[in-house]
Amino acid sequence: MTSVPPSAPPAIRVSVCMASYRGALFIAEQISSILNELDPEDELVIYDDASPDGTVDVIKGFEDARIRLIQGTLNVGYVRAFEAAIAASRGSFIFLSDQDDVWIPGRIRLMLAALQTSSVVATNFAMLGGGPRPWIPPLKRKMDSRRLANLFGIMVGYRAYYGCGMAFRRDFLPVVTPIPDFVRESHDLWFAVCGNMAQSIAHLEAPSLLRRLHEQNETPAGFRSLRRIIAARFMLARLLLEASRRLRRR
Repeated sequence: MTSVPPSAPPAIRVSVCMASYRGALFIAEQISSILNELDPEDELVIYDDASPDGTVDVIKGFEDARIRLIQGTLNVGYVRAFEAAIAASRGSFIFLSDQDDVWIPGRIRLMLAALQTSSVVATNFAMLGGGPRPWIPPLKRKMDSRRLANLFGIMVGYRAYYGCGMAFRRDFLPVVTPIPDFVRESHDLWFAVCGNMAQSIAHLEAPSLLRRLHEQNETPAGFRSLRRIIAARFMLARLLLEASRRLRRR
């Protein structure tokens, strides 16, 4: 008599990490667009940041085994909510997603191809319903080799890195996580700083998502005060130092 060992569970290829908060109005359309991109063994990890509306009910309404919902009991802000979703993820490749956009078909395929040779990939977006993009210039493929120019662009505010258009490899987690505790916004710039300083970031020119602009967007749509601009530049300088420290330790 021979014994057959139990088969190992299928490996998780992709983890999509989403932070949700007051997203009942738009999140269903986004979840549907993500699930259409996922394989049966992939996962969508959603950390709900103590939403006071019906966001959780909308998520539970999908009844899809690929969705893993984590319900926070206290509101911690979207940076920490994303961090919690990332910490709970199990996939080899980690994709970030906002709750109110719509993914363009083929997004995962294109970004996975770039992640075969780069630790981080950043993509552009188009506007849901058409219309002009924000004034910041779109990403170009030639930026792959322009690390110093990219870092300078991040510092002065004209490099268009948006977390909703980014993904990274699991073996890069020790560099990007934990997100520095002084980061209260712009976690996407932290990932971009790390990827550029590691000289391992790919820029895809094709849009990978349709971005929805509305009154509840977390990303500021207007001009900031001088005080907030100075505070943001100081934070970015600290991010450069922290990324350098982690990469030396890697």
